[in-house]
Amino acid sequence: MSVADVAIVGAGVVGCAIARRFTLQGAKVVLLERGADLLSGASKANSAILHTGFDAPPGSVELNCMQAGYAEYQAIRESLNLPLLETGAMVVAWTDAEKASVDGIEAQARANGIHDVRRLTSADIRKREPHLSPRALEALLVPGEHVIDPWSPFLAYLLQAKAHGAEILFGSEVIAGRFDGDVWTLQTGTGERRARTVINCAGLYGDRLDARLLGTASFQVRPRKGQFVVFDKAAAELLRTIILPVPSERTKGVVLTRTAFGNVLVGPTAEEQQDRERATVEDETLRALIARAVEMIPALSTVDVTAVYAGLRPATEEKHYRISVHGDRNWITVGGIRSTGMTASLGIAQHIYKLYEEMGHRHAPVADPVSPQMPNLAEHRPRDWQSPGYGEIVCHCEMVTLREIQQALSGPLPPGNFGGLRRRTRCGMGRCQGFYCTARLAELTAGHFEAPLAVGDAA
Repeated sequence: MSVADVAIVGAGVVGCAIARRFTLQGAKVVLLERGADLLSGASKANSAILHTGFDAPPGSVELNCMQAGYAEYQAIRESLNLPLLETGAMVVAWTDAEKASVDGIEAQARANGIHDVRRLTSADIRKREPHLSPRALEALLVPGEHVIDPWSPFLAYLLQAKAHGAEILFGSEVIAGRFDGDVWTLQTGTGERRARTVINCAGLYGDRLDARLLGTASFQVRPRKGQFVVFDKAAAELLRTIILPVPSERTKGVVLTRTAFGNVLVGPTAEEQQDRERATVEDETLRALIARAVEMIPALSTVDVTAVYAGLRPATEEKHYRISVHGDRNWITVGGIRSTGMTASLGIAQHIYKLYEEMGHRHAPVADPVSPQMPNLAEHRPRDWQSPGYGEIVCHCEMVTLREIQQALSGPLPPGNFGGLRRRTRCGMGRCQGFYCTARLAELTAGHFEAPLAVGDAA
């Protein structure tokens, strides 16, 4: 059996970015994911905001990773055909108490190197966002905050890694492992794998993986649920800028933002729970989110809600990232990567590779990396249906074409389930939530998924 240089456990946003970084640095990588597709766990639900780090703890690993990740995403996004919806953000004070906090937020932003922030009066706010409630008292404008596609970048990272030899295995939960002083032998759902170094990116199960294979865990995951409400695309004309609340010590709070797909999103909540698998939505909470959105933009009261969802974040008993190196065991843990993980992912990958080098490992970097071209799903850029030869429109709500479906299913890293196909194409994610296109999608995906799409018999 061959021995990889590195086994990465978990194909969330961090695991995908680390797989790309290590592969491009010349390491032989195997990525082990328990789910049927990438982003199957905590990473599949996020607000898709590319943060500047203006409010991150000064001098922290989190801040450094966020800013390194932000810079690398900006540097590589065009080569991978990844979108950026330039919006800027406003931290809005709605009360006198919140207004008193803006000075501190501005000072922290400048201390973190974000020098283009500026204060907006209530009149400035109304000029920039005429649909925002006049109750907004003051704001701090952060021009560098933007919106991205929450899923395509991570598929791009894995495609790039795979193109340079990375082995990507789904359905491969790490069940057990032993270390002989040089090499780890891991028992997984798809058989035995060997690697010299293990990088634990297991997200919601990161503490349990440490405990299972190292005998102890230095942190405890405390799943934090976030519920979201998605307004119909008609809402996009009501909002230009990301609306951020004055954050608390515990959470960044409820955000109102456009999405790259042309909707408006409000959320997340921050609810601690024990369950690491199920993220349910509750009517009362969703009604509160809608009410909060309408408080901020009253005209949203006339816009339909398209979708609701919830996700779990791998929070821990402490706020900071839980990154640790176990040099005597050839093991690196990347735990407690909370809501900033999407922005920070590429920076975390850089940071982890430096730690790996400090363990004494070196490889020859790839001289001329290939750059897979991602299909564009963002509403503000040309879509596939606008080019000839697309075949048919399969999902009319999101204008998803037959060509997009076929390319996703036949690509080098095809979806392992319907959720993966939705994230690659947005089929079934529009106003009807798949009511009209599911039968056609069941035909097109027959034989591709272990659990086929279920379609009722009309007879």
